[in-house]
Amino acid sequence: MTGATLDLNRAELRRDERREQTRLTMLAAPALAVILIVVVAPLFWMLWISLKGPGGTFSFDNYRLLLEEGTNIAIIGTTLKIAFLVTVFATVIGYPLAYLMTQLSPGWTRAIVIAIMMPYMTSVLVLTYAWIMLLGRRGIVNNVLVGIGIVDDPLPLLFNTTANVIGMAHYMLPLFVLPLYASMRSIDRTCMLAAASLGASPTVSFWKVYFPLSLPGALAGAFLIFVISLAFFIIPAALGGGRVMMIAHQIATAISTYDGFGIAAALGMMLLVVVAAILFVASRILRLDRRRAGP
Repeated sequence: MTGATLDLNRAELRRDERREQTRLTMLAAPALAVILIVVVAPLFWMLWISLKGPGGTFSFDNYRLLLEEGTNIAIIGTTLKIAFLVTVFATVIGYPLAYLMTQLSPGWTRAIVIAIMMPYMTSVLVLTYAWIMLLGRRGIVNNVLVGIGIVDDPLPLLFNTTANVIGMAHYMLPLFVLPLYASMRSIDRTCMLAAASLGASPTVSFWKVYFPLSLPGALAGAFLIFVISLAFFIIPAALGGGRVMMIAHQIATAISTYDGFGIAAALGMMLLVVVAAILFVASRILRLDRRRAGP
């Protein structure tokens, strides 16, 4: 084959590639337009509101006011701390549960899935008040602890960070367990058998083979819970009792306190920047782009 023929073939392949990319772009155009209108445009609108001063002029007054009031920075820190604790709590409970689901029969697995999905089958308000009944000073948990003599006085389980973490983790658990279960189901069981045939114990096989293969699903679920937990409003407002302020509650307070939406928009943008920075650093440290979801 001559050099001229090879050049013609390469040019034809490049034209085919450009045509294929054009077709794919046209197919994705409606979805991209929806994302642009629903996600990107509101973000830029919120950024403009946060930078709009008196008379509609460009100003950093909203951000300056937030930085001068240390309470807002403390609330952002509290929000990040609670979101992190919720993520850890849901991960510690959800990972063994997802692994158990892969070992059970389909009937038991369906029963566990239904039990896990119960928070989404009921109103979030009903769920929140159920936790108030459970964790209150005269709630079921304290009555049992006092009744069997574990504690002498009721424990302060309500209107604090503990209550927030428990209530939010309960509600967020399906978002971790179900994707992780799907990821675990895709792991080839022959990898564990191969490790065992090479002399590895069940514990070594799990930590050296199974756990690394399931880690991408676990990390994806953990990131999802962390991000969504940052915007919770109803559960922290009820279980925190006004003593534990999160960013969503502070944004609502800013809207009702200040004239306009500038302070609230600035709070939202500050949280967005902080979360984006955290996720970027975490992705670089964990190298998610080099991890595979299966064997």
